[in-house]
Amino acid sequence: MPPSTNYDQRARLMTRKKKKPTYRKRQGITLAEKADRHVLYEKAVQCVETEVDMVDETFQTLRGRTASTIREDFCGTANTSCEWVGRRDDNRAFAVDLDDDVLAWSRLHNIARLNDSGTGRIMLLREDVLTVQTPAVDMVLAMNFSYQVFKTRQKLGQYFRTVRDALADDGILFMDAYGGYESFREMEESTEHDDFTYVWDQSKYNPINGDFLCHIHFTFADGSKIKRAFTYDWRLWTLPELEELLLEAGFSRTLVHWEGTDPKSGEGNGVYTPTRVGDADAAWICYISAEK
Repeated sequence: MPPSTNYDQRARLMTRKKKKPTYRKRQGITLAEKADRHVLYEKAVQCVETEVDMVDETFQTLRGRTASTIREDFCGTANTSCEWVGRRDDNRAFAVDLDDDVLAWSRLHNIARLNDSGTGRIMLLREDVLTVQTPAVDMVLAMNFSYQVFKTRQKLGQYFRTVRDALADDGILFMDAYGGYESFREMEESTEHDDFTYVWDQSKYNPINGDFLCHIHFTFADGSKIKRAFTYDWRLWTLPELEELLLEAGFSRTLVHWEGTDPKSGEGNGVYTPTRVGDADAAWICYISAEK
């Protein structure tokens, strides 16, 4: 390479007329700066009332009795556990997560809004779901697809065996799952809410090993954004794989609870019933129950 190449390039850059930098005048605090990502997540992603309805009613149907104790794995803000202890005066919950910060947020915002009886019936545990020890519970909930953090059959199978050991003799594990041909695409999907837009970003997918990198972003009317408010490095497990692993872990029966369709709108009706045949939709969400 001629020794003058870099010099000539630098000389041309130095002779260019320098432009004055332009700065956008700051107009106060942006909506993104005012926002709380955990509040946004609960509004955009969770519907704990419907979720608790589903597991409560399904347990009653399958076991002929009313559940009173749950363990919420990967609990995050423990929103579901708070909803559970508020349903009946004898309901108790163990909420498990490794993240100190999100558990602290839960204590300040969700646990604090419970009455004295409720706060006494929920226990936040900063523990690993693979090793946590709790009294036997009626139900373990592994929601929001968080179990997909386990990327190998060995690790996910270990988790399922740990859950089975934590259940009462007639206990049930409940999980949600999602799929459909769009779930394998690298794409973004936006959903408008009253005061923000939720963006689900399927950033990378590796079809060879199932590795799946996703982000959640939030955007606001003033143009501000919270980029990568949450990031998930998962394996996208399929329903047959999940059912096989659950049975291998010793569960006696698994059921897939599929959402029905509203005949007028053609959209999901929010009612989940056990079935062995699902629709080949572009995207779907279902529940899995695994009985001890």
